[in-house]
Amino acid sequence: MLKSNDIGMSPARRVLRGVILLATAVLLSGCGSDETWWNPEWTMRKDITVDTAAAGATDQIGGARVLVRLSDSNYAFASGKEDGTDIRFIAGDNKTELPFYIEKYDALLNEAHVWVKPEELKPGAKTTFKLYYGNMGPKAVKADDSKATFDAGTVLSWSFSDKATAPGDGTSNGNNGDVPFTQVESGLIGAAANFTPQSALAIDAKPTLQWMQGGGMTWSAWIKPGASPFSGSILTREDAGNGFMIAAENGSLVVTVKNGGATLKSPLGTPLPASRWNHVAVVAYGALISLYVDGELQGSVAAALPALNSPIFIGAAAPAAAFVCEMDEMQLANVARPLGWIKLAAAGQGSDKGSKVVSASADEQGHTGFFAPGSTTAILLSSLTIDGWIVIAVLAVMAVMSWFVMVSKIKYINGISKGNHAFMNVWKHVAQDLTVLDDIDSGKSKSLGGRISPEGQRSMRQSSVYRIYHIGSEEIRHRIAADAKAVGDRGLSGRSIQAIKASMDGGQVRESQKLNKLIVLLTICISGGPFLGLLGTVIGVMITFAAIAAAGDVNVNSIAPGIAAALVATVAGLAVAIPALFGYNYIVSRVKDANTDMHVFIDEFVTRMAEFYPDRRP
Repeated sequence: MLKSNDIGMSPARRVLRGVILLATAVLLSGCGSDETWWNPEWTMRKDITVDTAAAGATDQIGGARVLVRLSDSNYAFASGKEDGTDIRFIAGDNKTELPFYIEKYDALLNEAHVWVKPEELKPGAKTTFKLYYGNMGPKAVKADDSKATFDAGTVLSWSFSDKATAPGDGTSNGNNGDVPFTQVESGLIGAAANFTPQSALAIDAKPTLQWMQGGGMTWSAWIKPGASPFSGSILTREDAGNGFMIAAENGSLVVTVKNGGATLKSPLGTPLPASRWNHVAVVAYGALISLYVDGELQGSVAAALPALNSPIFIGAAAPAAAFVCEMDEMQLANVARPLGWIKLAAAGQGSDKGSKVVSASADEQGHTGFFAPGSTTAILLSSLTIDGWIVIAVLAVMAVMSWFVMVSKIKYINGISKGNHAFMNVWKHVAQDLTVLDDIDSGKSKSLGGRISPEGQRSMRQSSVYRIYHIGSEEIRHRIAADAKAVGDRGLSGRSIQAIKASMDGGQVRESQKLNKLIVLLTICISGGPFLGLLGTVIGVMITFAAIAAAGDVNVNSIAPGIAAALVATVAGLAVAIPALFGYNYIVSRVKDANTDMHVFIDEFVTRMAEFYPDRRP
């Protein structure tokens, strides 16, 4: 329904305004932003909640990091990148990016282990931050960093995730192992190390590993005892009469401290159950060294940490043999970790209690409009090269042009068809004077019994047949006047009838030209659109492969965006040509019908003219 301000508006302006309104609606629906969303290019997010109360961590926690386990139950792997490079963690303020490290990401098995360092964890309370993912664009690159997840107190961290190499230190201190180790894939958190009676890993003495007399120290690891032997060393460090050892005796852990020749040992606790992962922590603080298993105190030694600056042996160290076990996530700190830190590590990293301590909410989906950041369309457009934009701009002009031609032409032909129908309904009642309809606004139309309504009059003004009829009527008046003057009788000679028909034929040609006007633009769009799109695609592919060759890096993530964006030009070309093709065929068929109506009317008019105005000359 047309509004009052639409009346009198030209077809071109109406089409242009429609295109602008449609584009505005699409942009508004697709580009809206959510102020609570960290970055609209990341389309998925979920809350990660750390409940320290569930871990029993009611004491001070300190600079702890937490393990986020991802699986089918809490993470949509199909919505993220296959290597997890689109993962980001954002603090509760929805602005600050949190350091994190992806230790394991398996999109095939839908399993991932990610370490995150929250800003602050309060004892006996819940802390929530957000996990963002779902950005499939080229901007989602690797952002995890193991070193950034540790506080200054951590001087060594071995996750045993490196294959066929010596254990690598996850901190920035470079305290790596000296020889390769035996790795098992089925660790508690990714891969783990397997220690036999002959296994021995040495860590060279470095300033970051120096222990001061009576200083603070924390050693922690996950240990899974084997079947036998039940005794052996786990960590050994000795230097000039001072020594420190963590070992197992008949399956029970014991801490031995040598200080100036005096040797003290912690009491034997409950033996570790075989084939089960246990969190073990040894904390030295002041004149007390304490041993914790699964967050619970197992025994203490009333001794200060000895001063040591010698190599550290993990596993076998003469004269003792290594304790047969699997080990995962071994850490060494030069500070005494509080009890809250130990309890959180024991409960939050374990596979049985971890989901109660660290939980994930249901996914929230960001704005997914057609042009929303992070959507497929946005990714393709952001990957377009300058040549692609030029081709698409040209195609956009052609698209607007073709739609303008189709809409305006169909509207014009509809008006002609309606007018022709209205005129022919009146024409069939003309019996004597063929010129009676020449002036539809005059009183002559009343002689037809009022068959021409005001609406019919408006329609007839758009009729191509009526305009040809007007030419014939004018010629009849002129020829009758000329012939009557010559012979004194009202009639038309054969030559006059032929002249009138020729004039009407000329009018038909002009009307046909109006009907076919601008249709050639549709043929240009039909034939030129796909070729321009193909040109843009070929150039885009060439640029993509040239960039890959220059970078020397071939992978799916580097190729796919460029190739996909290059194909956008072909799609744009087809999007211009296909509607234009359908519109062209429809318009041509309607033009043919209009030309047929004019041709048939001219023949009928000439026949009636010969009957109503006979040549009466002797």
